[in-house]
Amino acid sequence: QVQLVESGGGLVQAGGSLRLSCVASGRTFGSYTMGWFRQAPGKEREFVAGISWRGGSTYYADSVKGRFTISRDNAKNTVYLQMNSLLPEDTAVYYCAASHQWLVTTTHLYEDWGQGTRVTVSS
Repeated sequence: QVQLVESGGGLVQAGGSLRLSCVASGRTFGSYTMGWFRQAPGKEREFVAGISWRGGSTYYADSVKGRFTISRDNAKNTVYLQMNSLLPEDTAVYYCAASHQWLVTTTHLYEDWGQGTRVTVSS
């Protein structure tokens, strides 16, 4: 089990950028697939991006491809989400999550979750 703490959310204008960070506790961070999810008001939580244990593989929701980049630094127990060209529809609470399974995109396959960080994109 890992504890996850997200940061970096805030208010930004459309077209702007934000970088989210998620710091994990524990010694086994490098054995987890890490994912970012988001949940907008009145909507279900959805997958945004994921990264494999050592960062060699990444995958994205179609809605963010080419705009968002996920990365990780296992020495710092941290996963990042660089978000560029933000759109109002990117407004949501963003969560990072950890899974022992390989490159999964569904919420129920992630075992540990952070508390979320809010991103608001104004038009």
